[in-house]
Amino acid sequence: MTETVRFIDAISLVLRREMERDDDVLIFGEDVSYGGPFGATAGLSQSFGPTRVIDTPISEGAVMGLAVGAALSGHRPVVEVMFADFVTLAMDQLVNHAAKFRYMTNGQLSVPMTIRVQGGVGGSYGAQHSQSLESWFLNVPGLKVVAPSSVKDAAGLLAAAIRDDDPVVYLEHRGLYWTKGLVDLDDAPTPIGSAAVARSGSDVTVVAVSRMVDVAVSASQKLALDGIEVEVLDLRSVSPIDWATIDESVRRTRRLVVVHEAVVTGGLGAELVAGVYATAFEALISPAVRVGAPLTPVPASPFLERLYTPDAEDVIAAVLETLREQ
Repeated sequence: MTETVRFIDAISLVLRREMERDDDVLIFGEDVSYGGPFGATAGLSQSFGPTRVIDTPISEGAVMGLAVGAALSGHRPVVEVMFADFVTLAMDQLVNHAAKFRYMTNGQLSVPMTIRVQGGVGGSYGAQHSQSLESWFLNVPGLKVVAPSSVKDAAGLLAAAIRDDDPVVYLEHRGLYWTKGLVDLDDAPTPIGSAAVARSGSDVTVVAVSRMVDVAVSASQKLALDGIEVEVLDLRSVSPIDWATIDESVRRTRRLVVVHEAVVTGGLGAELVAGVYATAFEALISPAVRVGAPLTPVPASPFLERLYTPDAEDVIAAVLETLREQ
């Protein structure tokens, strides 16, 4: 049944559905029995009990280590990390253990765990609660990384992550939590590794991720008033990347802009541009342009936070730059 729900509610509905579907699905995290910081796990403890919805100590390293052990023992843990910034305290368990067990055991062991990482700019949470760290995870062999931008994909990608037999980092942007959209829990999970066309166009390809998809679509609608047709691709999967969809679009439009909220330096955008240059350089008629944040900590001031975060005008300027370069 299709219904209109908020992004955060889609996450909660899928968690409940997957726990009903599979008794091995467990929830680990700080205050998850109370719903967590934004209410995603509200009511699950009352339905499934404290042996499946487990409040943990305030120690991200301990939480991640516990989840890795549970996954190796046959469970499917879902770890809630309150803020992306806090995953830094659990990188050893995630990067050196969860991501490596399948390789180190020649496929004899797998780690079917999902790490829900809430991040992104918004609400003046400051430099230690607002980072976008997708490029860190992209750099780790053995991790899959997804970043939904719509309510439908919030549900579809979370279901896919929980059912996957390898560790999946599920990136949630808190700026999307209160957005609404249609979801049908009977739909098949969204395939990990596939991008989606958020808006069709013929003049410029804009590849965006997470909340920046909405920003890119808004920019494309404004540009359409001047006769510029922008194709917006929702990356959805940060690792693996759907190179085939990106390549097909770029070869048609012959121009590329990449947009993310993270800092431009060493970011996902650099990987996307490098990948396109490696396979479709001859198709481009202007240099690719990256849009992202400056290499500074995220400011807490609401005014500075708005200046820090890429917006539709930044995307428009980048698109126009590619059109000038011929």
